[in-house]
Amino acid sequence: MVQSKKQKYMFLAFCLVPTFILFAIFTLYPLFSGLYYSFFDWSGSSSNKTFIGFGNYIKLFNDAIIPNTIIHDYFLVVTKVIGIMVLAMFFAVALTQLKLKEAPFYRVIFFFPNIMSVVVIGILWMFIYNPSIGLVNSGLEFIGLESLAKPWLGDEKWALPSLVLPSVWAGIGLFMLMLIGGISNIDKSYYEAAEIDGATQWQQYWKVTVPLLWPQIKIAILYIVITTLNGSFVIVQVMTGGGPNNATHVMGSYLYQQAFVQFNFGYGATIGVMILVLSLLTVLILQFFMRREKVDY
Repeated sequence: MVQSKKQKYMFLAFCLVPTFILFAIFTLYPLFSGLYYSFFDWSGSSSNKTFIGFGNYIKLFNDAIIPNTIIHDYFLVVTKVIGIMVLAMFFAVALTQLKLKEAPFYRVIFFFPNIMSVVVIGILWMFIYNPSIGLVNSGLEFIGLESLAKPWLGDEKWALPSLVLPSVWAGIGLFMLMLIGGISNIDKSYYEAAEIDGATQWQQYWKVTVPLLWPQIKIAILYIVITTLNGSFVIVQVMTGGGPNNATHVMGSYLYQQAFVQFNFGYGATIGVMILVLSLLTVLILQFFMRREKVDY
């Protein structure tokens, strides 16, 4: 019995210790290093660091660009959650309920952007938005709406909204497959019972599909929020670089500019701490509002 317990603990240690070591190296160490460097005035390229206490945090609260970056980030969060979830849910229901023979092909097509690099996606959409040869302006001219054509990524008003389309396009496939998996696990007898009771397709969707699919929907929303707050800077950096006139800067891209362009690494680390705090608060708030009892028919 003692030997059996010893073997059990050794097996658990063998499984967990390597994982914890990797987690400590690639997550905990950068996290605490960023927090440490946020208290210093440091260029990031020299060994000279000057301890300034909360100086970077005072600068953060007085930086006029920071509020705009936060607004831009949450604009992308809201638009991506709505756009991705509505379209992913639509395609997931369509490909499972309509019994299309081509459904496997469509799944591959919709998932294809997820295997592409964000850099490739950004460059592709830069060509699409190109004011001279891009598909958007060419399409508008073709249908007689050339008055609506504009330099999308060079217009302060439209640059940020223009980033939503490539972000949504790139994210639909993954969450569509996630929802398809959830829908496939719903017992068909629920739909048969609802149909016998006279429920329409729309009522079946809201009363059966959505409640039973809520765990997957919740995970998808949280994942989109976290990846947007922590990773939207990539598409911004590729397509606009934060311009024009800081109109598309998000927290991550502004961190990159401060740390690696202006060599103000200490201040960049402070922005990183802010991103972490806002991400945690956002997830906790969403967890609170999205909690609900498990549906069991």
